[in-house]
Amino acid sequence: MHIKDKMNICIYPGTFDPITNGHIDLIKRAMCLFPCVRVLVAKDINKNTLFSFTERLNIVKIAIDSIEGVKCDGFDGLLSDYLRKNNLKIVMRGLRAVSDFDYEFQMTLMNRKLHPSVEFVFLMPGEEYFYLSASSVKEIASLGGDVSKFVPKIVQDKLREKFQIR
Repeated sequence: MHIKDKMNICIYPGTFDPITNGHIDLIKRAMCLFPCVRVLVAKDINKNTLFSFTERLNIVKIAIDSIEGVKCDGFDGLLSDYLRKNNLKIVMRGLRAVSDFDYEFQMTLMNRKLHPSVEFVFLMPGEEYFYLSASSVKEIASLGGDVSKFVPKIVQDKLREKFQIR
């Protein structure tokens, strides 16, 4: 891959604990704008994740496997360092509500200080996913609720395993 080709790669970073249909929707929307989307799973030692880094990476890989042009990678540390190391310049983030905007605005400004040549693209999911969050999915699953409308099958299976639900 030439450096020029990397300019068209869109990075979609997150913890994806777990990946939801809202995340998948955003990936598909990004594919309408970019020839390649790289879902970047953060190790993120500061969050208390349900799934380990390796589990999340494997789940995301399976969940996006059928979407052409989408790849998955993992990273540990600063996003700006990963971008610099891989000569990448475009980051996509999802926005559902004003609270997301506040958080993303602060993160964008900080990342621009760390790596000024990076551009951030914000996309909104379809309205059927505005309410959807990984936290709510985990809570529903932990109480034995049906999450089949909210997550890919691999996530349903892994949540059942994790919460020992039949």
